Amino acid sequence: MFMAAVVCTGKTVCVTGGSGFIASWLVKLLLQRGYTVRASVRDPSDPKKTEHLLELDGAKERLHLFKGNLLEEGSFDSMVNGCDGVFHTASPCFLTTSDPQKELIDPALKGTLNVLGSCAKSPTVKRVVLTSSTAAVECIGRPRTPNEITDETWFSDPEFCKENKLWYHLSKTLAEDAAWKFAKEKCIDMVVINPSMVIGPLLQPTLNASSASILELINGSQTYPNVSYGWINVKDVANAHIQAYEIPSASGRYCLVERIAHYSEVVKILHELYPSFQLPRKVADDKPYIPFHQVSKEKAKTLGIDFISLEEGLKEIVESLTEKKFLGM
Repeated sequence: MFMAAVVCTGKTVCVTGGSGFIASWLVKLLLQRGYTVRASVRDPSDPKKTEHLLELDGAKERLHLFKGNLLEEGSFDSMVNGCDGVFHTASPCFLTTSDPQKELIDPALKGTLNVLGSCAKSPTVKRVVLTSSTAAVECIGRPRTPNEITDETWFSDPEFCKENKLWYHLSKTLAEDAAWKFAKEKCIDMVVINPSMVIGPLLQPTLNASSASILELINGSQTYPNVSYGWINVKDVANAHIQAYEIPSASGRYCLVERIAHYSEVVKILHELYPSFQLPRKVADDKPYIPFHQVSKEKAKTLGIDFISLEEGLKEIVESLTEKKFLGM
């Protein structure tokens, strides 16, 4: 459910990786609620990273951009100090890589510890909300049955991720595990959000991984992947982050999945919404469809998340891709 804007008490919060898909919506909603926001971007001089943020309502008065380097210890000290809350979203998100250690694992793991290290030094930080993923929840090293319900108590097995070259899943698993250990050691009040495949409207001008997967389906792909994913709307994810920060009793992890759907269902929904699209008609391999599983919504609902439907999310992302002229590229 989209969160109505309300005026808060003018607290200052920090968002790392501010130009990303989730983070851009987080900055937007925080500004709507009256927060002063310090957001890190890799290159503050790059308009593709900053223009869409600087155009947000309230940005002129209450948005401050900082240069942040995930691999540089202490580079977040000045940005974090003086903040009441920190949202750590910055972490690379792509599924193919030629150098997983350098491109995925180091930025995720070392970056998370560097940001938490800055939080531990600051006397003002009351709570940290960390963006993880269901990738750190669901890779348990054995097949799941359709009747089995995944919840926040599940943790991915790093060895299984390594053996199957699930490098993104490994990066999120290692980063979250290290974060929990560090937070416990330093007595940091931390809450973790574990979203599934995130879709919905783009604020940023660049294409993120999950949006690219939908664009591929509607831009001439002959096949669709034989994969079932959990799907969640980016506005619900940003809302959940803010609720996890604002609700005093929020704790632990929160899995965010509106629905588990195979790509065949995604294609079917897109065909119903846009009959003129030339969508793929066959699956990419001859293997049986990967069986469905379920993810519990119970804990996420305690954050007041009503869940925007997959259908609405797909409609929003197609409209957004059209508006930003990605279609036909």
